[in-house]
Amino acid sequence: MSSSTAKRPLSALRHFLHHEASGGYVLMAAAALALIVANSPFAESYFAALKAEFGFALGVFHLTESVLHWINDGLMALFFLLVGLEIKREVLDGQLSRPSKIILPGVAALGGVVLPALIYLAFNGAHPDSRAGWAIPSATDIAFALGVLALLGSRVPGSLKIFLTAIAIMDDLAAIVIIAIFYTAQLHLIALAAAGGILVVLFALNRLKVTALWPYILGGLALWYFVLESGVHATLAGVALAMLIPLRRSPGAPDDATSSLHRLEHALHKPVAFLIVPLFGFANAGLSFAGVSPAAALDPVPLGVALGLFIGKQLGVFGTAWAIIRMGWADMPRDASMGQLYGVAVLCGIGFTMSLFIGNLAFGDPKLIDETKIGVLVGSLASALVGMAILRACKPCRPGASEVEEES
Repeated sequence: MSSSTAKRPLSALRHFLHHEASGGYVLMAAAALALIVANSPFAESYFAALKAEFGFALGVFHLTESVLHWINDGLMALFFLLVGLEIKREVLDGQLSRPSKIILPGVAALGGVVLPALIYLAFNGAHPDSRAGWAIPSATDIAFALGVLALLGSRVPGSLKIFLTAIAIMDDLAAIVIIAIFYTAQLHLIALAAAGGILVVLFALNRLKVTALWPYILGGLALWYFVLESGVHATLAGVALAMLIPLRRSPGAPDDATSSLHRLEHALHKPVAFLIVPLFGFANAGLSFAGVSPAAALDPVPLGVALGLFIGKQLGVFGTAWAIIRMGWADMPRDASMGQLYGVAVLCGIGFTMSLFIGNLAFGDPKLIDETKIGVLVGSLASALVGMAILRACKPCRPGASEVEEES
């Protein structure tokens, strides 16, 4: 293998990390702008615009939704499509394709899903109205977290950025499963059967090695409509479609132009990172502080969410990672110290996008949704600031020294 070919996977990873980090800055700005607008003279217009309804009619097919629902159920399907593409690529042809690379982020991600949920339930398990929000603090926002890491530059080794990315991808996979199982409304069997028929057709296209993207895109649009009508959350259509997009395995050439999955993934990266996710943040982060006292942060929902993100995530991720490294089941990320690993575990408590998304699914009560926003903002901000402080305080590890330091 030539040196130029050998460098291509690393270049592709840097390209991915760069776009995710840059998208994180845009998302931060969008969330801040939403808070400013929601507490300005434009607040009434902001909330009215999100409630405005529009739709389409095409023969017997018709759909009318609010602007907020079009963003959360429509545009976010593209976000989940991209997440699905990234999961498939990493599992079949990337960082998660070897069992040795899965153990550390896999176990850490599991700890980072379970412990935050338990902390949330400790405050809300006895409250039937808020119990359903147990999954809110279980996800990591990769764009936000990588944006914070990018601010630290070379102080954080690349191995920890890969570790954080792998955890976030596995978090997203867990969130997809949780949404499908626990946040599915009453099923409409005819629409579900139609969605199943479309999946069969797309599977046949995949097996016939059809690499043109347009049949999958057209099928995906129809799939999204019928999944929405079936009662299953519409964004899961994006994940299902991603699993059926053909992938040409090419370890030495991750940007293979002949691979349908690679082409679609690259086409979606910028629109999702710089438009769709920031638009979601702007539409969902708007929280009016009128009549909200500091004591509101101590209510069961915001307290459970904030502590789940800030305490549950860092203890769940770092505790399990430390344990399996000490037991010799996995290696410490290259050129990283235990302190740096802990700092990254704290950053995993930034749960903005997926946490807000699950909060909207869990609660129909606007008051509980607002309380969710308080908890997400407090927990994510605390995780970002403390995680950054820890990583700034940790001295960069000498290349190749991590193993020696851990044995001493």
